[in-house]
Amino acid sequence: MSSLFPDFLDRLATHATRIPDASALGTVGKRALTYRELVDTIGRVAHNLRVAGLRPGDRMLFSIRPSVSSVGLIFGTIAAGGTIVFVDPGVGPELFAKRIALVEPRWAATESLLYAVSGPLAGFGRKRGLTLPRFSELEVRHLHSGVWLPGTPMRSLPLRRVFGDAPDSSLPQGDPEAEALIVFTSGTTDEPKAVVHTRASLSAGLAAMGGQTSLAPGAFLHTEQLMMGLPALMSGARWAMPKYPRFGTHIDPVRFTRDLRSATHAFYTPADLAVALDALEAGRVVPPQYLRQVALGGAPVTAALLGRAQKSLPDTEFLAVYGMTEILPVAVATGADKLAHDGDLLGTPVRGVRARIADDGELVLSGPNLCRGYLGSAPLTEIATGDLARFDGTRLVLTGRKKDMMIRGKTNIYPGLYEPAIAGVDGVREAVLVGLPDEIGDERIVLAIVAEPGAGDVVDRLRAVLPQLIDTSALPDDIVVVDRIPVTGRTSKPDRNALREMVRAVLH
Repeated sequence: MSSLFPDFLDRLATHATRIPDASALGTVGKRALTYRELVDTIGRVAHNLRVAGLRPGDRMLFSIRPSVSSVGLIFGTIAAGGTIVFVDPGVGPELFAKRIALVEPRWAATESLLYAVSGPLAGFGRKRGLTLPRFSELEVRHLHSGVWLPGTPMRSLPLRRVFGDAPDSSLPQGDPEAEALIVFTSGTTDEPKAVVHTRASLSAGLAAMGGQTSLAPGAFLHTEQLMMGLPALMSGARWAMPKYPRFGTHIDPVRFTRDLRSATHAFYTPADLAVALDALEAGRVVPPQYLRQVALGGAPVTAALLGRAQKSLPDTEFLAVYGMTEILPVAVATGADKLAHDGDLLGTPVRGVRARIADDGELVLSGPNLCRGYLGSAPLTEIATGDLARFDGTRLVLTGRKKDMMIRGKTNIYPGLYEPAIAGVDGVREAVLVGLPDEIGDERIVLAIVAEPGAGDVVDRLRAVLPQLIDTSALPDDIVVVDRIPVTGRTSKPDRNALREMVRAVLH
């Protein structure tokens, strides 16, 4: 383990000794496990999994929504030497099968409801737009959460047994270089790309994230996101999870915000924060009284969103987290600093992260929180981000995105360079530039915006101010007002492909 960052399970064990009775992990409205109880639970799960046959290096497909028990199972599996593989059953049977073939799992932890709706109740799932792989047919050792339902393999191990009594609840010594977590990057269709984090790289990322926040003993974080909840536990804070709807996989941002009654910290994706701000601005939600800090991540954080957030929650500090699946976090900027900067400020690289700018302007990163690499490929020593950036002193500033580049004549146009400035125009809530290619490879540039309610004729306003605001070469050919910007993936990033089809339909 790097001397820069402690092992995350070792840190939990330390808290169990120093603050044994402090609240650690729970669900909103329910009693939380103390740190002593949490570490004891992890030890029992690790022991019972080993007794059940899990061996170091075994990979476990994980399809259980975030909860106290799912976090305990994640910790216990890693403590026992296993690897957690996060899989999204909604990607479709074909891609799911390719991912399974790449990972070669020996275990699968699945909600019993998924067995049912992918088997005997498949028609129920299809009516809700779900085409799921048949989990029961996976040739693995099955472990299910929830009550037994039709379709659950008869020999599947109930999760409650894994959490049962054990003669030994001590945490086994871990190998820092062992696989701990595998996550598939979003958007892969033909060749799945699986990011492999070791126990060391995962611990470094969690510690670095916690170090950028004010999380500490006595703080109270509200989120379902593991990469924020786990740093909270490493910091000695309390982590409360929201309740999922019975059949849903997404937390309602309005209900989430209503539940922030005693929380001091929270995490939102920008898309969810926008929904929450709508409710706050309309008076449908009372501003949380104790909320000191909110982290934002998973998609670009615009000045327009931060301006709205600071107006609705003036006593709350906002943090914009920049990172990627392969290395998280990279940099963190406060909302105040982002609003005061002329460009798209990312912030100073976090402790341990080394950043350099390649000859073509691409940001290249390395550090102790860099993943080992992609499953089946050579180890990585650094990662090219696909983002274009520059240094402003010690701080990184995003200037564009290589893969989102548009071409107009002989000019390469990077939308990320201009979108933050456009989103700052009065009356604009969100702004995304996309290109509609023609038959010769040139592109018609379309600006899609979501307008603020009651903003008036935003299109005329944009046509008047954009020539003074952005480069002439990047001026859009068309400006289209849309009700929403489509998003994709776990992190709700703008889905530019879907947006292209949306604006193409509007223009034609």
